[in-house]
Amino acid sequence: GPLIEDGRGVTLFSCKGNESSIRECVIIKGIPGILVGVLPGDCEGEYYHHVTCSESVRLVDGAGLCSGRVEVKSNQSWASVCEADFDRQDAEVVCRELGCEAPAALQVGLYGEGEGQTWDKEFQCKGKESLLLDCDTSDRKHNTCLPGNAVGLTCSEPDDVRLVRGGSRCAGGVERYDQGEWRTVGAEDWDQEDVAAVVCRQLGCGSTVSVLPGNTTRGFGVHCDGPETVLRECRRRYDLYPGLTAICSSNNKIL
Repeated sequence: GPLIEDGRGVTLFSCKGNESSIRECVIIKGIPGILVGVLPGDCEGEYYHHVTCSESVRLVDGAGLCSGRVEVKSNQSWASVCEADFDRQDAEVVCRELGCEAPAALQVGLYGEGEGQTWDKEFQCKGKESLLLDCDTSDRKHNTCLPGNAVGLTCSEPDDVRLVRGGSRCAGGVERYDQGEWRTVGAEDWDQEDVAAVVCRQLGCGSTVSVLPGNTTRGFGVHCDGPETVLRECRRRYDLYPGLTAICSSNNKIL
């Protein structure tokens, strides 16, 4: 039979989110008992998922990793942070720790009330720290945190797509930041218009004006249906496809 090696290939899991270990999740595709080890490419076009982990802080009840109610790990349980104990500089550290971009919104009650205990210190971050728990803290100036005063934070999402060598930010060859480097994006001929439409939309460059062949035939493949808001919502294909050049409607340079 095929050789299966630990650490190579893909395993597809279904988790509810309250499991203490990934081994408690249901394996949809793969071999039970082997964390990773299915035939390479056996993922039906889905992206590999890369996770930024933090043991001390998280954002919950938001739209994704980069938005939600601020919670801090305290005595092996999670505690909400009161709005009066958290400011813009603290938010900058949290966004950085979670692998997100700069804070976009900081508002009390933005993502609901906290359940359970409340963090009992006031953070005194300078804004340059790598981790929230590296920041100084002080005793809070008030005795209690009233219900509904849990702070909510929205960080900007990382911009992981760009158009290059086209004369403007809204025209050029499509590249995506993946596993620490910028890589050419490719797609089958019939799929390139959908991919270009998603890229133009993600970059705020309007609609697609033209799609041209790229400068390489070896781009990592993606498949988009068209209505996705960002390229990472599209499915990954584990073969190489022709690269593409997208010209968006906001481009003001004639190529």
